[in-house]
Amino acid sequence: MTQWTHKYGFSLETLPERIAVTQGASQFTIGIPLEISSNENRVAIVPHSVKPLVMQGHRVVVQTGAGLRSNYDDHEYSEAGAEIVMSKQEVFKSDILLKVAPPTIDEIELLHPDQCLISPLQLPTLSESYVDRLLRHRVTAVAMEYLQAADGSYPLVRTMSEIAGITAIQTAAELLCRSEFGRGVLLGGVSGVPPAKVVILGAGVVGEFAIRTALALGATVRVFDDNVYKLMRIQQIIGRRLYTSTINPVQLQYQLLSADVVIGAVHSPTGRSTILVPEEMIMKMKEGSVIIDVSIDQGGIFETSEVTSMDNPTFIKHGVIHYCVPNIASKVSRTASAAISNIITPLLIKAGNYGGIEALLHDHGGFRHGVYAYKGHLTNEYLSKRFGHKYTALDLILPSKL
Repeated sequence: MTQWTHKYGFSLETLPERIAVTQGASQFTIGIPLEISSNENRVAIVPHSVKPLVMQGHRVVVQTGAGLRSNYDDHEYSEAGAEIVMSKQEVFKSDILLKVAPPTIDEIELLHPDQCLISPLQLPTLSESYVDRLLRHRVTAVAMEYLQAADGSYPLVRTMSEIAGITAIQTAAELLCRSEFGRGVLLGGVSGVPPAKVVILGAGVVGEFAIRTALALGATVRVFDDNVYKLMRIQQIIGRRLYTSTINPVQLQYQLLSADVVIGAVHSPTGRSTILVPEEMIMKMKEGSVIIDVSIDQGGIFETSEVTSMDNPTFIKHGVIHYCVPNIASKVSRTASAAISNIITPLLIKAGNYGGIEALLHDHGGFRHGVYAYKGHLTNEYLSKRFGHKYTALDLILPSKL
């Protein structure tokens, strides 16, 4: 440091130079394994999302056949810049692992410390031993369904719910008109023939898009929900007067007696859905009518519901066709995969720009909200209470950002 005196008497001195230091970009390996569940046809990243990741310097490793059930072949991934590998073990070596189904017990054993796992959590199916194994591998585990947008909403849940609502009505229309066990009824009716009657239980996002689709196809719709404000919201969003009611047994049974289609779309915040339609009500429904239980991933809201699969999606009980596939969005796997990819890809790009997953956890509250396990610590309070594990707030254990 030097000092000199101005001719008018005051002194000036040079100061140390201050250099702006910015967080450098980071490159990492992103792994996309082949899902082994028969109910899962989706893939977390589609080929058109691979290119921007590769251009940013990331390595994208895709297990051969990972996108086939969504009609994306290995060639499309390769042309976009991904590396195609045969071995699942090779994919699981990645810095960031993306799955659209929770890892199985065997897959958990392939995880390694400091890895980031982004996949659904699916609370109703979790067990204590599953959580124990995950914590033992000291990964950063992020639940897709708990990723938040800036407005506090859950974009992946919203998108999958939109797809589920539309798909539920399309599936019901198909089952209703199938002559071998359906009633042979066209959902919308024609001139001189009344349309089918659709009863929708739940006025959330699934219910909203089921209503839109049913009305667009010409069906008559009845909507039930215990939240009056949701019913008011539905009236405003749809923009027309609907038959709405709170869920009471007398009104519900009256409507079910003449219903052609019943959609169960009630989400439970506590994990297990409440049975809203007892078996004796279903016994009184018309033969050949259709039940679509979208709530089956939380146990179902119909007493007669039993989990089915994509390979064998329906069963008949008391003459009523039941469709109880937990992952109904997977039926339109290409659309659903593109929707998931559109949500996950920008986060990965941000992680690269910010300097890695650790930096993203500091700077992106919505991503941080999805973390339920961090390097051997359980950071989800609900899971800690449910399984008796010690809870550690993520903010207390994140390394300081210098």
